[in-house]
Amino acid sequence: MVKTGTRSKTIRIALDSLGCKLNQAETELLARQLAEAGYQLVSPVDEADVYILNTCTVTHTADSKSRRRLRLAHRRNPGALVIATGCYAQRAPGELAQIEGVSLVVGNNEKACLPLMLKESGCMGSPALVQKDLTVNHHAGFRTRAMVKVQDGCNSFCSYCIVPLVRGGEKSLPVDQVVDEVRHRVAQGYKEVVLTGVKIGAYNYDGVNLNGLLEHILNETDVERLRLSSLQPQEIFPELIGLWRNQRLCPHFHLSLQSGSQEVLSRMNRRYSLSDYEQSVCLIRALVPEADITTDIMVGFPGETDQEFEESYDFCRRMEFARIHVFAYSPRQGTQAVQLPQQVGDKVKKQRSQKMLALAKESAQNFSRRFLGKTMPVLFEQQSNGVWSGHTANYIKVYTKSSADLTNKLLPVNLVEVRGDGVWGEVVEEWEV
Repeated sequence: MVKTGTRSKTIRIALDSLGCKLNQAETELLARQLAEAGYQLVSPVDEADVYILNTCTVTHTADSKSRRRLRLAHRRNPGALVIATGCYAQRAPGELAQIEGVSLVVGNNEKACLPLMLKESGCMGSPALVQKDLTVNHHAGFRTRAMVKVQDGCNSFCSYCIVPLVRGGEKSLPVDQVVDEVRHRVAQGYKEVVLTGVKIGAYNYDGVNLNGLLEHILNETDVERLRLSSLQPQEIFPELIGLWRNQRLCPHFHLSLQSGSQEVLSRMNRRYSLSDYEQSVCLIRALVPEADITTDIMVGFPGETDQEFEESYDFCRRMEFARIHVFAYSPRQGTQAVQLPQQVGDKVKKQRSQKMLALAKESAQNFSRRFLGKTMPVLFEQQSNGVWSGHTANYIKVYTKSSADLTNKLLPVNLVEVRGDGVWGEVVEEWEV
């Protein structure tokens, strides 16, 4: 609490996040820490005394979005303290510090100290205002899926990737800490928890690998849905996928591909072959038939020829992904790829992106059609004009119309028809699964 003349006021903080699920997890944890310290969390920046943006720097587009958000926050609320943190802040603090209105730049290494920094700067909440019984709906701006960080950093150094430079080497959080965090989120009312990190398949703490961590969470918490954010194909083994016999594990696997051309994969310094990737996909589909397999595809990597792009396109078509996140190569200073010859022009990148995006749309619709006529549990998240949206366990986006409040409810829904980026459904009974 700070004093203004003879009056005091509770500090209001707006949190914003760009980029990956790891950023979302760290932002959610920061929100809880700030709320427990007595700060009031608000959603619109116009109402905030402090605005904190957790930035992303994985591409030049992410950089641009971060700068735009910071400038917009200052324009909308010139009196607010504007703070930039995250990967962009770690990579280029000087760039962000020069943006008008930015008062503080905090890199990843100091991100966890933000509550203490605010306290020492005079932005203190009152202990009497500690909110210990926060529920999902009190977390302004956050979805009904909770993100829990289990790992950070990467040792792989793919030739295009800035992440090891801004996140450092691989490190895993203690098992007990992760389990306690999941319990806390369940106690708050979350029905689904997503485990996230830079490379969660590399999780290893005191000899406990990802398999062991999942077993601890399933055995020691009451979480209804447990989802993994991303895995590498070389991390897929029968022992791991066998855990999906437990239906609390969501049948959704995000396997980053990056390119369907073996030559491009080699130049990217990716540590698997196309054969390895295909074997991982086949294993998942054999053991988890309803699995949703999604991926990332980069177009326009240095030296990518027309033939190599077509190889990538054909491989993606053959894999029949449920969704494909398509993005163009973006040079990042400090990575090996910026030194490679034959940089691909923006016009070619755009053409290839459009073609791959068309395949992504077709693939998503084909996957969704497989489940039409089935009744599946859907966790509803939000509504717009009376239309609610949520996701099945295998991450099909589902829409339905209801006058009831379906927020954070897990309901059986009959999937009727493919519509837009998802499926239209009809709630079978408006009570929870």
